[in-house]
Amino acid sequence: MVALRELVGHAHRLLEADTFRDYCPNGLQVEGRPQVKRIVSGVTASQALVDAAVEAGADLLLVHHGWFWKGEDPCITGIKRRRLEALLAGGLSLLAYHLPLDAHPELGNNAQLGGRLGFVAEGRFGAGDGPELAWRGRLAAPMDAATLAAHLGSVLERLPQVVDAGPERIETVGWCSGAAQSYLEAAAALGLDAFVSGEISEQTVHIAREYGIHYFAAGHHATERYGVQALAGHLAQRFGLEHRFIDIDNPV
Repeated sequence: MVALRELVGHAHRLLEADTFRDYCPNGLQVEGRPQVKRIVSGVTASQALVDAAVEAGADLLLVHHGWFWKGEDPCITGIKRRRLEALLAGGLSLLAYHLPLDAHPELGNNAQLGGRLGFVAEGRFGAGDGPELAWRGRLAAPMDAATLAAHLGSVLERLPQVVDAGPERIETVGWCSGAAQSYLEAAAALGLDAFVSGEISEQTVHIAREYGIHYFAAGHHATERYGVQALAGHLAQRFGLEHRFIDIDNPV
């Protein structure tokens, strides 16, 4: 068991959370019990995940997508009230890290995604004046688009949408989890053969075709399941806690 304040302080320093300009507050979003014995991690703090964490007897719910996003209605009504009511009634704390968890060089979503896919990392890149969240590197062995799509589907348990617009032989690849299709032009400018992200927009198809780069939309949820597991696993090991990852299915 560990004091909530000590656990949050360690996570915050580890992820260098205060150095990021983000769309939501990073860190402790809702305070629950002062001591933590059991962590449940998941991608998004939906009602289903909150309910599952309460049922699992968690003291802390650790997520990538928390609450209180910039530009949304701040009033605690409707689904917000129901989610918060369930969390408070269960005594759970809500700990959320968005961009800091994407960016971490070891525990982050993109580091974990590349490792699981067997990509050989060679560096990072950004889009515009934003942070360098995307990674670039090489495949362990060259593949064609169909083979890479099958590999993504096997590892992520979700077949990607594919814009088959690049070279027949894919050797170099960029990747960034979630809704990072806006990094596609930067990937093309680096001369990469393919780019893997979570979501796809209508214009993404045209950009990929006109730049001659493959694009794989492997799922926002599917590509962002691994950072929270790695961070929660780290916290559990450091402080001698129990940890369980709960995957609430999401086809997007």
